[in-house]
Amino acid sequence: MREIEARVKTSFGEIVIRGESASEVLSVLEAFPQDFVERVMGLVSSRLVPSGASLKGIVEVTTEGPVIVAREGLTHYEAIGVTLYASEERKSTAAQIQRLLESSGIRCMVPARLNEMTKRGQVFKPDPNRPEFRLTLQGERWVEDEVLAKLRGRMG
Repeated sequence: MREIEARVKTSFGEIVIRGESASEVLSVLEAFPQDFVERVMGLVSSRLVPSGASLKGIVEVTTEGPVIVAREGLTHYEAIGVTLYASEERKSTAAQIQRLLESSGIRCMVPARLNEMTKRGQVFKPDPNRPEFRLTLQGERWVEDEVLAKLRGRMG
């Protein structure tokens, strides 16, 4: 007999359920707790965000990368800082940051802002031959102490 497979797309990836019959797949799905996807998403984002600082309600981790959900009142610099902060190894390319900010509903000239942030000592290019930018330690402290504090203050 052939195996049946159900694929459930989520914001963090895909959940695949397999069974010998449709009723077996349904019984596996019915056995999931009601908040299963939310709990898995929380675990995934806490493992992907490279920090003890919680970004819940501020950033949502998607398969493309971190998308800002609390964007009201954020400057372009702050949005770039939060995106880099939530990115793997706190680094990303200007093109990737641009895509993630557009997914967040933020339109800005990312290369120009990154150039200015480099002059301010908030970001740097770890390898001048590669297009990736990374937060400096000063940039990480700025995001944690000022930007995230400002966003959390609005949420609470």
